[in-house]
Amino acid sequence: MKSIELFAGAGGLGMGLCRAGFKPAKVVEWDRYCRETIRENRDLPLSPMHGWPEVEGDVRGVDFSALEGKVELVSGGPPCQPFSMGGKHKAYDDARDMFPQAIRAVRETRPKAFIFENVKGLTRASFRNYFEYIRLQLEHPYVTARPDEDWADHLARLERHHTHGDRDGAYRVIARVLNAADYGVPQKRERVIFVGFRDDLDIEWSFPVETHSSDALLWAQHRDGSYWDRHKVAKAQRPDATDAPARASRLEAKPETLAWRTVRDAIADLPDPELHPKLAAEHRNHRFQPGARSYPGHTGSPLDEPAKTLKAGVHGVPGGENMLARPDGTVRYFSVRESARLQTFADDFVFHGSWSETMRQLGNAVPVRLAEVIGKDVARKLRYAA
Repeated sequence: MKSIELFAGAGGLGMGLCRAGFKPAKVVEWDRYCRETIRENRDLPLSPMHGWPEVEGDVRGVDFSALEGKVELVSGGPPCQPFSMGGKHKAYDDARDMFPQAIRAVRETRPKAFIFENVKGLTRASFRNYFEYIRLQLEHPYVTARPDEDWADHLARLERHHTHGDRDGAYRVIARVLNAADYGVPQKRERVIFVGFRDDLDIEWSFPVETHSSDALLWAQHRDGSYWDRHKVAKAQRPDATDAPARASRLEAKPETLAWRTVRDAIADLPDPELHPKLAAEHRNHRFQPGARSYPGHTGSPLDEPAKTLKAGVHGVPGGENMLARPDGTVRYFSVRESARLQTFADDFVFHGSWSETMRQLGNAVPVRLAEVIGKDVARKLRYAA
C-alpha cells in the first residue's frame, strides 16, 4: 500500500509503517541532517527505508495533487507551536504550525487513512480549543479557512459544519494519548496519536490493546523474580527497592500482559562505552560521551525501568532524561546506539551528524515499534475494506 510520509525526521514513524506494509511514494523533511540520515539508510539493501523516494524539502512548496486517489495513507509528526488563544491569528498562515500543511496533503490526495502524532502537551487544558481545531480540520479537510478569517471564526464554522453539514470528503477521526512502554518500547514516551479513516469506507476502528504493563514488570521483579533470573542478576546486585515490593504484593494475580521492557532489557548485551571503550567501538554509533552529571531534577533513567522520555535537548544539549543511572549511583550519557535501541531503531541504522545532532534526531523520533503496531492495525482494516 502506498503512503506519503511528512515531517519524516529520522524516519521512526515511516520505518514502522513500512514494516506494517506501507511504502512511501513521497517523503518530505526540511532538516538537512535528517535528510542525510534518510539518504544514507535508503541505500542499505536490508533497511526498511530501502527504495524510499528522494526526500523533498519544505512541505509548503510540495504539490500533492498528482497523488490524488493513489495513496492509502498520509502520515507524519507535524511540528506544532500552539499559538496564543488571545489576539488575532491567521488559521491558515501561522509559520510555527505545520498542521495546516498536513491537512492540505490529506485534502489534495484523499487518502483512505492518515496517522499523525504530536506531543502530549497538545492535550493540556490550556490548548483544548487548539486541539479541537486540529481535530475538526482533520475530520473536515475541505472546510478551509477563508482569506483573512480569524482562526477562532474558522473553528466556529467547522463546529457548525460538523453538527449540521454534509460528510462529503470527511474522515472519522479518533485521538488518544499512548504510552510507548505499553506496546513493548523500553521507554516511557507519551504522545497523542490522531488516526482517521475516510468516511465512505465505513470503517470501525479503535486503538490496539496494550500488550505490556507496569504491573507485569512488578510481578517479574518482585513476585516470581523471573526478570532477575533472565538477566542473571544476583540478589546482592539488585538495586534497592522503594515502594515497588509493596505495590507488587498487592497484585492479586499474575498480569496477562507482558512486562514493560526496561533499559537493561534494551542494552544489556552492549559493552559499557565508558568502562569498555575498545569493545564498544565494535558497535556502530556506540561511543562514550563525557560530561554527564546528576543533580536534583536531572537524575537519569534507572537501569531496571523503562527509560524516561528521550529529549531533543535545549540548544543541542540533552538533559537528564538522556542519561543512564547505574545501580551504583553513577551516571553517564546514553550512547547513540543505546538511545536508538530505546527508540527501537535497528542496530544497522546509520545516523548523520554529531552526537548532539543525532540525539536531537532521536529525541524527536517516533519509536519504530509503536508506529509498526498502530500501522499494522490500520493496514488490516484497510485490507478488509478494499
